[in-house]
Amino acid sequence: MSQTVRKSTTQGTEMVAFRVGPQEFCVDIKAVREIRGWTPATTLPHAPHYILGVINLRGTVLPVVNLAARLGLPVDPPTPRHVIVVVAAEDQVFGLLVDAVSDILSVSPELMQGAPDLAQDSAKAFVSAVVAIEDRMIARIMPERMLPERMRLS
Repeated sequence: MSQTVRKSTTQGTEMVAFRVGPQEFCVDIKAVREIRGWTPATTLPHAPHYILGVINLRGTVLPVVNLAARLGLPVDPPTPRHVIVVVAAEDQVFGLLVDAVSDILSVSPELMQGAPDLAQDSAKAFVSAVVAIEDRMIARIMPERMLPERMRLS
């Protein structure tokens, strides 16, 4: 599962790459607390459509974001094959439901390109860069933007 991608001697940024449908995304490995199998979430009343609910992680209640729904991609019901990537951002710990974790990458700065002008500003709100590796395009997402404002801690 581990892959190192380096095009220069410059120290790279470690990233965890994962799939949501046919697309690949990544987050900085420093934000990832753990990767766990799918656990059914307890739904929350009046939660946004992309919040699956909450899970109990060793005594801590964590919200779980369906990343496909949050990014406006087609949504499939969670199955035991799905994975929850537990991330920490802005003093908040939460889970991102993804289809599968694909790689751990070391990406040199020159491989990261700014997010392109996208059709919708809402998509740009989540993508900070695009990593072009061989025949792959991996969008780097900003986990701190995944939760709704009222669920974020100040």
